[in-house]
Amino acid sequence: MQANLIDIGNSKGVRLPKAVIEQAGLSDKLDIEVSGDAVIIRSTGRPRENWDLAAAACHEAGEDQLGDWDAATGDFDGAWS
Repeated sequence: MQANLIDIGNSKGVRLPKAVIEQAGLSDKLDIEVSGDAVIIRSTGRPRENWDLAAAACHEAGEDQLGDWDAATGDFDGAWS
């Protein structure tokens, strides 16, 4: 499929056919990334999406213990005074 850049004020844009938008599952908010000579457009993930899976993985790995955080208290006291 090919498309043309169109003028939108001082910018340029691309019109995506409805079928492409639906097939890619695009929403109103998009992430745009440049990789080499390609532009990658994808829907923006919802904030905190999959945090439940990440928390479960931390728990399985035993990396969810917060007791060692207390040891850092005071490590930087006065460092920027």
